[in-house]
Amino acid sequence: MAEDDGFAEFAVAAWPRLVRTAQLLTGDFHEAEDLVQTTLAKVYGRWRRVPRGEIDLYARRALINNNLSRIRRKRVVHLLTPVLPESLRHTSAGHAEAVEDRTSLLAALADLTPRQRAVMVLRYWEDLTEPEIASVLHCSIGTVKTHARRGLAALRAHPRLAAAPVPLLTAPSGARR
Repeated sequence: MAEDDGFAEFAVAAWPRLVRTAQLLTGDFHEAEDLVQTTLAKVYGRWRRVPRGEIDLYARRALINNNLSRIRRKRVVHLLTPVLPESLRHTSAGHAEAVEDRTSLLAALADLTPRQRAVMVLRYWEDLTEPEIASVLHCSIGTVKTHARRGLAALRAHPRLAAAPVPLLTAPSGARR
């Protein structure tokens, strides 16, 4: 533990949350794991310089920045399978509907701009406040609000989500529209 100064414990504890966030950003579980691994490698390189109170913020910011860099490079194009092969589907109707809803939501998220998608994921899955998102994305709170408003409008208008409303598409209680 003296060598890594607590990094291993942080990485183990943060891995599930970072992978979930990365999967929502990338739309692919395996790509999400690669993104988190790359992010944690970069965080480890700066581990001793990052203030301990800002580790989570720093890791989120690194994850978002690495994802934006990944999108800019566009080196690899993946064909995402929108539906699991028949042999892997469960027979339960509730599970099938949940998979279809999740697939529709991931497809709609994939159609957003990278910044809108980042705001949607950080706001509605990571449950960060607007000032926290602005800090992660290095932008103003007004920019976060604009991306959130435009992102929600695009999701509401998306053809795959228009038929069946998803809980994400309703504003949180107390939120302004």
